[in-house]
Amino acid sequence: MTTHRSPFFAASLSASAIALAALTSPALSQDSAANTPSTPMVGKINPANAAQSSRPQSEAEVMAMDAVRRIEQYNSGPDGLNAVIALNPNWQQDTRNAAQTRTLLRGRTVLVKDNIETRELPTTAGSLALKDNMTGRDAPLIANLRRNGGVMLGKANLSEWANIRSNNSTSGWSAIGGLTRNPHAIDRNSCGSSSGSGSAVAAGFAWGAIGTETNGSITCPAAINGVVGFKPSVGVVSRTHVVPISSTQDTAGPMTKTVADAALLLTAIAGADPADSATLSAKRSTNYAAGLDEYSLEGVRIGVMRNQIGNRADVTELFEQSLADLERAGAILVDIDFEIDTQMFNDSFTVLMFELRDEMGKYLSSIPAFAEGKTPRSLADLIAFNEANAETEMRWFDQSTFETAENTKDREAYEKARKNAVRIAGEETLDVLLADNDVEFLVSPTRGPSWVSDLIVGDNFNGSIGFGSPAAIAGYPHLTVPMGAIEGLPVGISFFGAKWEDHAVLKAGAAYERARSAALPTPSFKRWSEDRE
Repeated sequence: MTTHRSPFFAASLSASAIALAALTSPALSQDSAANTPSTPMVGKINPANAAQSSRPQSEAEVMAMDAVRRIEQYNSGPDGLNAVIALNPNWQQDTRNAAQTRTLLRGRTVLVKDNIETRELPTTAGSLALKDNMTGRDAPLIANLRRNGGVMLGKANLSEWANIRSNNSTSGWSAIGGLTRNPHAIDRNSCGSSSGSGSAVAAGFAWGAIGTETNGSITCPAAINGVVGFKPSVGVVSRTHVVPISSTQDTAGPMTKTVADAALLLTAIAGADPADSATLSAKRSTNYAAGLDEYSLEGVRIGVMRNQIGNRADVTELFEQSLADLERAGAILVDIDFEIDTQMFNDSFTVLMFELRDEMGKYLSSIPAFAEGKTPRSLADLIAFNEANAETEMRWFDQSTFETAENTKDREAYEKARKNAVRIAGEETLDVLLADNDVEFLVSPTRGPSWVSDLIVGDNFNGSIGFGSPAAIAGYPHLTVPMGAIEGLPVGISFFGAKWEDHAVLKAGAAYERARSAALPTPSFKRWSEDRE
């Protein structure tokens, strides 16, 4: 098996198998191609004109108008963030309607990762193969969002195919949207695969965003962009009409400025779905925001994953400050010396490869035909499309992980690997660590600060390794909260708990947020070197 580059990461894998994807754009220089989306932003409007023709009548409308103005100002152009692919053409009326309701969100705006179906816009997964994929249907999680008064403001860019096409990709790149930039330093990476969601929330492009994660794709971009990201237990949120990688590990989740907002957004999108069996046995709260303000860490035992801090002195120093904050809030810290059983990574990779081929085919077979004889219906069709469009789709890196998945067909081996991976990650790692150390939560740095984006070389993962993979593989909750910055680049702290303890993990994160002593950075929308002058 190929040795993969990162011990923990993005849309999919882990220490021995991390598939990161993003894609290409028009063949110019690296810099110009990275910053030029191959298709124009849909639903683009002039907010100043809109303001003149339709005066905002509520706080929600004022906030939505401000968000769209910021998108117009910072999303496009040579130094634009490329975080938003498309605006909902009905956003203004939708906001006005929702603001008048007595619902949970009352017109709060939400950007949606473009692998999640919404009725107004195509769902592309960042790929030119799906640029015309207008299904006209809402994913159940989007239907829940609207029912609870949330406004689908538009589609967020992502690492193409949620970072599962190649092991040599650059996170945040898609052929549809170009390369997503980090608002704290626009020459730095926004991580993946929910790159646009993380960048957009940090930039103030919406009240919140929805990302998806298979392994690190919510938590890494949230931490790298300096926002809160929550990967719920698998089954809390429906995956129906979401472009899939793995039914074992996939989930959608909220990305927001605060833990309270993440809990509110999770409440809005969570729910059972008859078409997604994992949701039918889920143990979910009716209100994930309840009790966050009152929750105290006094006497709460928290396990510190010492071996997962990494070798960066600056990350370690910031993490120690966060641990001191937790102790001042009353927590009892328990140092844990633990080495991960890497067999779960190999087995998880087998699971992802088998499920990607199988479930991608089912998804593609479900979408309406959008081009006579050209609508892809299988992973093999996507591979053929990329080969036929190699100049735009494979300029920067290949599709080797797609090809591996297409050739992974041994069901018996898959079922054995799935049972083994979930057991090791859940029962033999997280459950044992929580029980044997008598702790309620585990903490570690989410990962180190952002790296310089480089489409030619690919991602450059640094020395903070984190502990996200066991929670991703086992389907347990994982919350990242900003804990400060290193040279102006955000870094997050991760909280883990037992499966279905999503509400408890959110409470712990909110309590830490209140106790945090480190200053948080403000996006500069400049290159890192310019911001240091």
